[in-house]
Amino acid sequence: MKNYIQAGVNLTIPAPAAVSSGAVVIVGGIIGVAAAGAAAGESVDVVTEGVFELSKAAEAFAVGDSVYWDATNKLATSTATGNTKIGVATEVAAAGDATACVKLQ
Repeated sequence: MKNYIQAGVNLTIPAPAAVSSGAVVIVGGIIGVAAAGAAAGESVDVVTEGVFELSKAAEAFAVGDSVYWDATNKLATSTATGNTKIGVATEVAAAGDATACVKLQ
């Protein structure tokens, strides 16, 4: 195809703020996980598909539960209000667990 550009799994976008490798990055409708660190405004490669282990709030998740990103606290949460949906839980996570496994949407 003449108009094919790329698969789109990894995208290079301007970092909205300083980010470290493994950090959730949200720019408009693009949701991904930083493949490396970058300063604000620098190009950062983000992975937009796959399952990632992310820090979470003290909440439980069941398999298939919607997961949202609390940008203020930099934690995965089940609270939709004021947060961005990033995907779904792929494993059970107890309230006392520090992380959740999330398939990006």
